[in-house]
Amino acid sequence: MRGMGLWASKIVSCGLVTGARVAIASASLLGRTRVTNGGKTTLAKNLQKHLPNCSIISQDDFFKPESEIETDKNGFLQYDVLEALNMEKMMSTISGWMESPKHSLVSTDGGNTEDISILIIEGFLLFNYKPLDTIWNRRYFLTIPYEECKRRRSTRVYKPPDPPGYFDGHVWPMYLKHRREMENITREIVYLDGTKSEEDLFSQVYEDLRQELAKQKLP
Repeated sequence: MRGMGLWASKIVSCGLVTGARVAIASASLLGRTRVTNGGKTTLAKNLQKHLPNCSIISQDDFFKPESEIETDKNGFLQYDVLEALNMEKMMSTISGWMESPKHSLVSTDGGNTEDISILIIEGFLLFNYKPLDTIWNRRYFLTIPYEECKRRRSTRVYKPPDPPGYFDGHVWPMYLKHRREMENITREIVYLDGTKSEEDLFSQVYEDLRQELAKQKLP
């Protein structure tokens, strides 16, 4: 999967869920089980290492088989649309975690014994899916400029590989479309500069989440 955002850029977002748990959603632009080097997966994993009772659910894990992915008039596979995902299954996985967060089947760091459980949801188009819109406590949207996003993407090897013209002819136009939709659905999003170092991004989000966790521990 991959993503973009903000100023013709790349996107990653994070959100927190209340009720003795926190959910962090990372949204990135493009579909497929890969990322256009936006940094969302790295950020999520770094946060998981440092946050108590932290689990991660990745939207990448819910893509439908390639045989079920539609193509557009140019022959491009439509991976970056909600219809390419089994969102019902993803919602069921999230609901299962919320019912029993410390015994979830998703990736969990069990080394901490804090009384708050945390869920990081990272993926693409998360904020365009209305059933998810009510669960976030915090949302982060990680962006990189168009040229940097395209450059990073060109360094990655994907299966199946991008056909010629895929980025400019499909990926970027679809991102712009979804970004407009997202702005009409969601609010209270923290925008992150994806050109910053991993350390700076982690520090910014981690400190913000620590404050959010402190609020949840208040009587």
